Amino acid sequence: MQLQAIYAHIKETMDKSIEAMKKEFGTLRSGKVSVSILDSIRIDYYGTLTPLNQVGSVIAQDASTIVVTPWEKHLLKEIERAIQEANIGVNPNNDGEVIKLFFPPMTSEQRKEIAKEAKNIGEKAKVAIRNIRRDANDKIKKLEKDKAISEDESKKGQDEIQKFTDNATKKIDELVKHKEEDLLKI
Repeated sequence: MQLQAIYAHIKETMDKSIEAMKKEFGTLRSGKVSVSILDSIRIDYYGTLTPLNQVGSVIAQDASTIVVTPWEKHLLKEIERAIQEANIGVNPNNDGEVIKLFFPPMTSEQRKEIAKEAKNIGEKAKVAIRNIRRDANDKIKKLEKDKAISEDESKKGQDEIQKFTDNATKKIDELVKHKEEDLLKI
């Protein structure tokens, strides 16, 4: 049935939007450092831009330190330069063997700013969800217009899509609230 296909599609795309939001949350700095803050950094590795975690090991040594150990020592300078250019708020310390990133404790002002950023990420996810809802409703209205489904089926379909939308929005709100609490607790 056509409606079931629409439901399956919007459920999948809404889930993907929520996953994308979670991934974006991972790049936000919280009380303890996360190696995902380095996910966007690429290194010129023999002419190919390669993610940092594919040219060496990247580990969180403790709550405020990340250690990058390249698999090839000649990459140290390249990694150091890429981290500086990424402007993640710390300067890399190169000791000739590894690069250490020391993150200072966050001020309450920084925490509030990052919590605001988390809220903005959540709002973007909600906009994506609403766009998915609109597209699905348009498909259902087209099916009704083409006489593939009745007016009642169209109404039921749109109600069902609204339920998916409400659930996704509720999930986003919960995730944003949880992330804000995590960011604001010291």
